[in-house]
Order: sequence, then structure tokens, then C-alpha cells
Amino acid sequence: MTLKICTTIFGDMARISNREKILTEGLRLVHRRGFIGSSVRDIVQAAGVPQGSFTNHFVSKEAFGLEILDLYFEDTRAVLHLTLRNGDLSPLERLKAYVDAGIAHMREGEMRSGCFYGNLGAEVPEHSEALRQRLMQIFDELAASIADCLAAAVVAEELAASTDAGGLARIIIAALQGSILLSKVYRDEGPMLQFKRQVFTSLLRYGSRGGPFETAMAAELQPAV
Repeated sequence: MTLKICTTIFGDMARISNREKILTEGLRLVHRRGFIGSSVRDIVQAAGVPQGSFTNHFVSKEAFGLEILDLYFEDTRAVLHLTLRNGDLSPLERLKAYVDAGIAHMREGEMRSGCFYGNLGAEVPEHSEALRQRLMQIFDELAASIADCLAAAVVAEELAASTDAGGLARIIIAALQGSILLSKVYRDEGPMLQFKRQVFTSLLRYGSRGGPFETAMAAELQPAV
């Protein structure tokens, strides 16, 4: 193997490695400091790579933003398969698991990180149409997954036949985003726990049918005295 070929191969490996570092560490930085608050210099410093590496792999910061959104959504899809799309759980158990996963995520970040999509949604729509459109697609997919879950709950007679699954899913997404934001501002899980309690005891009327699952949920969501 000639020196030129070796240099080319290992050079390609280094570029791939730097690209992964930029995406992984850049995602962490943007989640913590925001997209606008994270400069290209900040991103490459966090990744520990030369600044030229960024332009070698991304035509713009916007292109980088689209890629970290897709990278983060890979993890989100894994969560969806374990929760909202988990056929081993009853429909409303799936929704509860999804909400619990969100609460657990916020606890891991000590109520500081917030929702990556919500964070970007609050700052980028006026600066990047491409990022705004991608965020819309992501929220649409999340809402569709919740709507499918609620529709399955109607079939399973966990919810009334008159339930507007699509409209209710949008309300749940909006309320969940609001509770995450308040938990981040207050550094307190209280708003998210209140969201969960109101969704399952009022909005979805848990406990109204008196089954074992509904009874267990009502007990779990009973406010602490």
C-alpha cells in the first residue's frame, strides 16, 4: 500500500471521526446553550476538532442544525417504539409510558435541558425556514403517534367513541411542551407531574370505568397530602 493511499484512507477515517464528534458534541452544546447561542467556534471547540473541520462536513450551520435534529430524532423514535408504539402495553399505558419517559429525561438533566425540539422551536423559526419546516415534521410525527395511540384506546374502549384522537393529540403535545418549559424555568418537576395528573384524571378521565388499570392509575396520580 503506497503512502498516498494510506494517507487517503486514514484521512477519510479522520474526517468521519471529526464529523461524528461535531454532531455528537455539537448536539449536546446546542441542547444546553441553544442553536443561536452556540457559534461554529463553540461547536468545534466542544468537539475538540479544528475549525476547518466544520466547513469540511457542513455547508452551513443550518445544514448542521438539520443533521443534529435528525440525529436526536433517531433516539426519539426509539422511545416511541418502547412507549406509544409498544404493542405489549394497552393504549393508555403506552401514553403513560411516553409521558413518564419525558419526566425521566428531564430528571436526568436536573430540569435544565428542556425539550430539544421545544428549545429550537422557540428560537429558530424566524431565522431558518428549513429548520422550522423540519420541526413541523417532527411535531407532526409525534402528534400522529399519540393520535394513533388514542384511536387504539377508543377501539379498546378505554376512551369514549366520540374522542377526537387527532385534536386531543395536538392538545397533549402543546400542554406537554408547556409543562416542560415551566419545569425548566422553575427547575422543578412539579409542572410536568401536574400535566400528567390533569391529562390522566381530567382530560382522559382515568378511573371513570373503574377497571384495575384505571384504579391503579388513579391511585398513582393522587396528589400527595
